[in-house]
Amino acid sequence: MARYTGPRHKACRRARTPLCQSKKCPVERRPYPPGEHGRGRIRESDYQIQLREKQKLRYMYGVLERQFRRYYEEAERRPGITGDNLLQILESRLDNVVWRAGLAQTRAQARQLVNHGHFRVNGKKVDIPSYLVKKGDVITVKDRSRDLVVIQHAIDTLDRPVPEWLDVDHEQRRVMVRDLPSRDQIDTAVQEQLIVELYSK
Repeated sequence: MARYTGPRHKACRRARTPLCQSKKCPVERRPYPPGEHGRGRIRESDYQIQLREKQKLRYMYGVLERQFRRYYEEAERRPGITGDNLLQILESRLDNVVWRAGLAQTRAQARQLVNHGHFRVNGKKVDIPSYLVKKGDVITVKDRSRDLVVIQHAIDTLDRPVPEWLDVDHEQRRVMVRDLPSRDQIDTAVQEQLIVELYSK
């Protein structure tokens, strides 16, 4: 399973956003790019700004470049606005849905839980974090995993609202996808149009 294994806080500082979802991310104390000349970088080219937005979205969802490119090509084929389609595809990943539902504290933790086979989609075991859910899908926690400490802790300490496009029952450990999210329902702080411009060159 391919995933980014490099220094996470370095990526956060480069994007100037706490992508790691850690409460102790150093980007708050050092809001400038890493490296010897991090503080001295004042002028940025259009390409640099576009690339930063793309990398920010990649690190946020834990996707490598080749897979991200495939997502973009799929978003281009779908009818509608390419940037909105791209965000909708990324939000439809199973690991992201588990995190959005509050069954994991971070996307990285949700990815690990899915990869270890703790979830079922429509009654069938799915251990692929990049599995794309569809409207009407029902995600449940495996019977033997219902009392996992990490899942219960994530529910107890949930400090973000569950999105409207998900119907979540924490007691039953059940999530139903009401509909795929629209751009208004996605709170990801990214300018997707810059990513479209980057790939359109």
